[in-house]
Amino acid sequence: MAIHIRRREFVFTLGGAAAVWPLSARAQQATVPVIGFLSARSPGESASLETAFRKGDAGYVEGRNVHIAFRWAEGQYDRLQSLTTDLISRQVAVIAALSTPAALAAKAATTTIPIVFNSGTDPVKLGLVASLNRPGGNVTGVTFFTAPLEPKRLGLLRELIPQADLVAVLLNPKYPDADVQLKDVQEATREIGQRTLMLTATTDAEIDSAFAALAQQRVGALMVGADPFFDVRRERIVALARRHDVPAIYHLREYVVAGGLLSYGASVAESYRQVGIYTGRILQGIKPADLPVMRPTRFELVINLKTAKALGIEVPPTLLARVDEVIE
Repeated sequence: MAIHIRRREFVFTLGGAAAVWPLSARAQQATVPVIGFLSARSPGESASLETAFRKGDAGYVEGRNVHIAFRWAEGQYDRLQSLTTDLISRQVAVIAALSTPAALAAKAATTTIPIVFNSGTDPVKLGLVASLNRPGGNVTGVTFFTAPLEPKRLGLLRELIPQADLVAVLLNPKYPDADVQLKDVQEATREIGQRTLMLTATTDAEIDSAFAALAQQRVGALMVGADPFFDVRRERIVALARRHDVPAIYHLREYVVAGGLLSYGASVAESYRQVGIYTGRILQGIKPADLPVMRPTRFELVINLKTAKALGIEVPPTLLARVDEVIE
């Protein structure tokens, strides 16, 4: 299977010919640490998140005193094992594992290389760390608890569209937390008496089929599960929701910026920045076991009023008063 690798190579020229570095300079370059950046998402669409990661990596400048080896799974979780193996073969100093699937792949591959993760799932339940305050081993990171917020998102969707008799929930069964997501949603729907239609998708074609099912079942609203597979395809998902006139709630602000209706969750950009902070501290010699897992301090409710207007939805004043950001 092909490995998606993005390399940054610098060629210095003098008078049109490549300059030869002194031996001392090349020896110095060889000692520069390499960060393995392992992501379940894709380059390009994650550009702002890369920037956030670099902002957190205080004291280190890529190309000067640190190199970053980027590896992207592009939403295909079965690629993560080979990508991790490749990073280990490069003898990276630390692995920044961005997303739950990436974190699990990195932890399964090494017990010696430090790992800093970000995860939307409880890392203790996943077995990534022993506890939040005392992670133990070679793993620590950031949790932004986005997956456990599915019941909260369902409640917000119901508050915005109380007339929706049937709400669809789109999940990816290949996501490590899919079973927990499904259980949480089912419990929440029983408590509030909401009829739901569970849909699954693991490919682009299955996403298209899921939206076709929405139209056939006359679904009143949609909740898209927290999952990097869907994040990579957010433009496609938002466009399909618009085409089918389905109001939808998501876990990331990025969807609402792309034209989605509503989102609720922690800032994923802030989690990347925090991963960068911990990565820098580990490069300075601090052990992962001595760095407690960071947790979000706030969750953001974001709404796109232009999308709401296009869907003919009037946002209740009580809900609008709680919104953290309005996009128009």
